[in-house]
Amino acid sequence: MYGADEAIFAALDLGTNNCRMLIARPVPDGFRVVDAFSRVTRLGEGLAKTGRLSDPAMGRTVAALRACVDKMVRNRVTHVRLVATEACRRACNGGEFRRRVAEETGLTLDIITAEEEASLALAGCAPLIEGVQPWGLVFDIGGGSTEVMWVQCDAEEPPAMKVVDMLSLPLGVMTLADQAGRALLSRDGYLRTVNTLAKRLIPFGHRHSIPQHLARGEVQVLGTSGTVTTLAALHLGLKKYDRSKVDGLDLSSHAVEGVIEEICTMSASQRMSHPCIGADRADLVVAGCAILEAICHTWPSLSLRVADRGVREGILVDLMRKAGRMVVRRGRGVKTA
Repeated sequence: MYGADEAIFAALDLGTNNCRMLIARPVPDGFRVVDAFSRVTRLGEGLAKTGRLSDPAMGRTVAALRACVDKMVRNRVTHVRLVATEACRRACNGGEFRRRVAEETGLTLDIITAEEEASLALAGCAPLIEGVQPWGLVFDIGGGSTEVMWVQCDAEEPPAMKVVDMLSLPLGVMTLADQAGRALLSRDGYLRTVNTLAKRLIPFGHRHSIPQHLARGEVQVLGTSGTVTTLAALHLGLKKYDRSKVDGLDLSSHAVEGVIEEICTMSASQRMSHPCIGADRADLVVAGCAILEAICHTWPSLSLRVADRGVREGILVDLMRKAGRMVVRRGRGVKTA
């Protein structure tokens, strides 16, 4: 399928809830995804209470990484990077897990900082940032943490972007669900959670006059996470998730509010049976909605652009640039084979 000397790149993002991989090869206008992998492993399950990665969670995750290695072998991958985020940053046995991954899979696990995680997510989402507005507000709601970036955009082609500042909250869909528990399932408890989260965001906004820039229409808002892609899929009424319809979609603030209300009023069984939510995420999606609603209420915007891309694409961009194989590209979609 590929030439013997063709460079094939693999990017693995090991989060608190998911293990995800993209395999891609360079093409003249960027890269083409040739294979992918995604599995819910819940690596951070119980971490908030114990401070440790549990043996069952590590076992599930190592099994997923072995499956990734099998795919990399079949696709003759030549360059690979595996990064881990909040769960491994917080766990007291993160180093032990790193050694186990190396011994059982042969992969080197990079436990990256929140700053590098945000930088990779921004690099992956860059093609969706138009540069028409001078500022960008980019957020990534993960399993264990939420990163918010305040980005300065220069009107170039493609836009030159500089991260002015970033905020990392140690709360993602899994950690918030673990901490808030059943409180999220009552209207009062949900609203209290949203208000508590908003209070943690407000100082960051004041520091950079974000509300004032938003009021003047100077900010493009972009979200990357399973939460925002799920909302987009429900807004579109998709019976099966379709990345090509979701990635790059602009949602009005009214649409975001409507879908959050729809999700929060569903029963657990309705969330589990919905094809764009499913059993693996039914207990986490309400927590994601609370984080998203806190962001949207703190910094109201007319429109939110949805990105079904992020850290993995950022890793690919970084790997290919270092290998001299990346050409800067623009466009709303990643090419797939």
